[in-house]
Amino acid sequence: MGAETACFSLTLKKNTLNKEIIMIVGILKEIKTLENRVSMTPAGVEILAQKKHIVLVEQDAGVASGFTNDDYVRAGAEITPGPKEIYDRAEMVMHVKEPLPAEYDLIKPGQIVFTYLHLAASEELTRALIKTKSIDIAYETLQKADRSLPLLTPMSEVAGRMAIQEGAKYLEMAQGGQGVLLGGVPGVEPATVMVIGGGIVGTNAAKMACGLGAKVYLLDNNLDRLRYLSDVMPSNCFLLMSSPAAIRKLVQEADVVIGAVLIPGAKAPRLITRDMLPTMKKGSVLVDVAIDQGGCFETSKPTTHDHPTYTIDGVIHYCVANMPGAVAKTSTMALTNATLPYALEIAGKGWKKAMRENPEIKSGANVIEGQVTYPGVAEAFDLPLVSIDSLLGE
Repeated sequence: MGAETACFSLTLKKNTLNKEIIMIVGILKEIKTLENRVSMTPAGVEILAQKKHIVLVEQDAGVASGFTNDDYVRAGAEITPGPKEIYDRAEMVMHVKEPLPAEYDLIKPGQIVFTYLHLAASEELTRALIKTKSIDIAYETLQKADRSLPLLTPMSEVAGRMAIQEGAKYLEMAQGGQGVLLGGVPGVEPATVMVIGGGIVGTNAAKMACGLGAKVYLLDNNLDRLRYLSDVMPSNCFLLMSSPAAIRKLVQEADVVIGAVLIPGAKAPRLITRDMLPTMKKGSVLVDVAIDQGGCFETSKPTTHDHPTYTIDGVIHYCVANMPGAVAKTSTMALTNATLPYALEIAGKGWKKAMRENPEIKSGANVIEGQVTYPGVAEAFDLPLVSIDSLLGE
């Protein structure tokens, strides 16, 4: 064990001697290309500080979201010059996106990494986190008793609404599209939008498309969900049971297709195959919101905000893996609203007690001290699965 790791471990022991844990929490600056979000607003930092936790914020972490270093200092944070100091000192580090290769060697054994991880889409990251023996809690798998995903929901709401904005933009001829206005005008029929998946992303995408006047087909394979949606969606939204045959038929009519299928913690299914592209309209647009989990179109590959699209067989693909980063201020505030209660609980109790007492936090455990504890991740890479309960003790 190196000197830095030893110091880190001693800090943990010292803090856990207190009846109420005082934890050092680190807020990192995002380094993914054009990722402008930050994992905590100054308002969230103030609440952590009121609970006597020490909050380290990397310099300029919030600037792209509209929050200055002074805003964080006034909220009670300590500004640090770079990520190394945060990884050296913090017992829990918070990100928005997953750690990148430059960070792998900075993560300490026993350190809590609380962020979106999407491990089932990245064997490299999964194996790197196993090697660090850190405590890796994923926003996207944390689940309530009703199977809702409270930390994925706010970003899914943003991404679903953005998906329609981007689809409409790339239909414009200047962007390579076929020159169709999503809502049409009197005397000219509107565009046809197919949304695959009736969850949070799909519902928000369909609402936006309907509001703009498009003809919308919303597909899902859950009949109860379709019954619910039929009561709440407007009359220009047509609900259909999803099937390969329905997708093959509708993809030929669609001007925009939104991929919004999620299997929590596992790879997304490939629902539009390579051989369907030649049947689609030239200049139509595919928006793959499931790209974080591997994508639900066979031809999908991750793109970035500075190079968001590519074209195959005349079909434009938009596959940006961090869509909400383009509307960082909205996204950061929405994310903090959702993550803060869980961060407070983990910081106040420590990860083991928090998981023992709150099944929702326990469901976020993906890799714990070198052991894969989430079934979807273990299955994706044929890795041994260890029950999280066996690691929590008394």
